[in-house]
Amino acid sequence: MGLGLFLLSAAGISLTGAMMPGPLTAAVVSKGYGDRDAGVAVAVGHGIVELPLIAAIYFGFGHFLTSPSVINIISVGGGLMLIYLGLRMFRTSNRMLGMPDGLPHSLVVTGIFTTGTNPYFFVWWATVGMALIAAAAEFGIVGVALFILVHWGCDLACDEFISFVTFRSREWWTQKTFKVISSICALILIGFGVWFCLSVFV
Repeated sequence: MGLGLFLLSAAGISLTGAMMPGPLTAAVVSKGYGDRDAGVAVAVGHGIVELPLIAAIYFGFGHFLTSPSVINIISVGGGLMLIYLGLRMFRTSNRMLGMPDGLPHSLVVTGIFTTGTNPYFFVWWATVGMALIAAAAEFGIVGVALFILVHWGCDLACDEFISFVTFRSREWWTQKTFKVISSICALILIGFGVWFCLSVFV
């Protein structure tokens, strides 16, 4: 497989992961109401967590991600944080349109929190991501660098699209719509948080 074909396949795989609903998606929808380009800043926060992780895997430290104890710690700690953020958001769902949503004020910090507290983000990189990095390494450091750009570019495009659509559609939002969507986003965070915590015992 040539480098171009690899990058194309990596983009396809990355897009399927980026488009899967999860805590980050819920955060982008919530933040996108007040900021058309919220997805860009959230993606930057996501990348701040992701880039060091990719580097660690590339330099041979990825096996730590497959350790059951590490996964359990991330699952419980991340799950509790998501539950906390979800409850904060749920409490603010009755506020007026455009009021604070309970997530961190900084969009970049929101990206960091919702990425770093998601254990399945680390599981993805310990499995699918690790295979992609190994394939990219066949093309040297240039291949790895291009893979990072393509992968993060897919995340950026998806997050920006979601925030843009949310922002542009807000003119049709009523107070009731705002409350329903805010509550759904909050429940998504809480639901994933509970699921992550319970996964330790299943």
